[in-house]
Amino acid sequence: MSAKYVSNKTILFITAAVAVVSVVVKAEDVLDLSAGDFKSAIGQHDTVLVEFFAPWCGHCKRLAPEYESAATALKNNDPPVPLAKVDCTSDGGKDICSEYGVSGYPTLKIFKGGEFASEYNGPRESDGIVKYMRSQVGPASRLVDTRKKLEDALNKAKDAIVLGVFEKDDSSADLQKKFLKTADKLRESVNFVHLFTSSVGDALALKQFAELKDLKAPTVLLVRPKDMKNKFEPNVVEYSAAGDDSIDDFIKTNYHGLVGFRTQNNNNDFKTPLVVVYYDVDYVKNPKGTNYWRNRVLKVAQNYRDLSFAVSNHLQFAGELEEFGLEAPKDRDAAPAVGARDSKGKKYGLKQKFSVESLEQFVKDLTDGKLEPYQKSEEVPTDNDSADVKVAVGKNFDDLVTKSDRDTLIEFYAPWCGHCKKLAPAFDELGKLLKDEPGVQVVKMDATANDVPETFVVHGFPTIYWYPKDKSGPKKYEGGREAQDFLQYIAKQSTNELAGYDRSGNKKETQKEEL
Repeated sequence: MSAKYVSNKTILFITAAVAVVSVVVKAEDVLDLSAGDFKSAIGQHDTVLVEFFAPWCGHCKRLAPEYESAATALKNNDPPVPLAKVDCTSDGGKDICSEYGVSGYPTLKIFKGGEFASEYNGPRESDGIVKYMRSQVGPASRLVDTRKKLEDALNKAKDAIVLGVFEKDDSSADLQKKFLKTADKLRESVNFVHLFTSSVGDALALKQFAELKDLKAPTVLLVRPKDMKNKFEPNVVEYSAAGDDSIDDFIKTNYHGLVGFRTQNNNNDFKTPLVVVYYDVDYVKNPKGTNYWRNRVLKVAQNYRDLSFAVSNHLQFAGELEEFGLEAPKDRDAAPAVGARDSKGKKYGLKQKFSVESLEQFVKDLTDGKLEPYQKSEEVPTDNDSADVKVAVGKNFDDLVTKSDRDTLIEFYAPWCGHCKKLAPAFDELGKLLKDEPGVQVVKMDATANDVPETFVVHGFPTIYWYPKDKSGPKKYEGGREAQDFLQYIAKQSTNELAGYDRSGNKKETQKEEL
């Protein structure tokens, strides 16, 4: 059809379509606040999350799509929780950011009743932001007063819901009191809902609860989201008030089920020994495909209740896959990769192609202690014995450091780290000063190319530890970074007094005379 034959009706249709698209792609659900409207805007809402950002900030750019997605979800929350942003580089934004002590980007703060309430310390991805902010509004447990509201809450849930069912509102009732106390304690991580059968008499007749027999109030139920339903475990678990477990313990034990969906936000929920299966886990866009593989993991997990099992998105945990020496699946339909950690933190990877049978054998060998742990390591330098500063790698760490008959000062560094490069000359000088000392050694390790033992906690570079030969454990070095600072520290801390230096780090007289 040529342009001259386009009808008015067609033009209207195209215009409407473009308008619809613009609503979808615009980030208009995030309130863009300036100095003139900041206080009045946040004062209109009970709770507001505000992002203070700079347009050039890389972290802010990465947060933007997650923040916008969360804003859309929370806009429809009951009650709504607005998300706002302030450009700290704009003329008016500078004053606002200064008033609230913003020193880095992005900084997120929670405002309640128009006043600053607290720093935002939650996740930085959409689902995590939504969950965290929902926990900040209203009571710790949401009351539902109709059967339809209960059904809606259960059907729309993305995470497990802990449901309290009570005969009537009686705050002195033991189970209700325990439930509300637990809800208040766990409100930032768990979704709590409660009801009273005096107003919702047929609540326990829902088909979701049909698998439980003789169910009656008062009771507490953990209901897993429908996308996680499977034939290997019940989708609804009832808390036994007669047992010794608290409601808190009941939730922790049952929340993730046999095979949990492990993300960056809930990673700490999963304790070792842990088996993780990595693939294109996506319960939003591809729940059917996600459960295709998860069901196969469940088939194995049901036989090993003493282990923790999880599925994780291979892109979110790409760095972790590298730590296992594993390659990520190439596409959505590719077979998953499998990594595991035992109770001591040692790492293992499934070398065979994933199948129920290969996973079963892998888990069996893991529990029987038959697997060879994977260790990321460079090769041991051939000239290490004669080096002033010795090099530790994954393969020789125990022999060189933890099993050594010498005290050790060890630096964990990264090749790209500017502070490490600045430290290098002082560390080399220290090595020369102590090269003839029989009781101590100076060691360095590239912590990006080698596995660091769990007893040495390294969160940044350089990180320096003192490890005495009595095996009493590592002690973090917090002193100066010049060679003389290190020497004085070692002279004082060494198990035996140094041959060439006194306890203050001064050269001994015999050494001075020889010079």
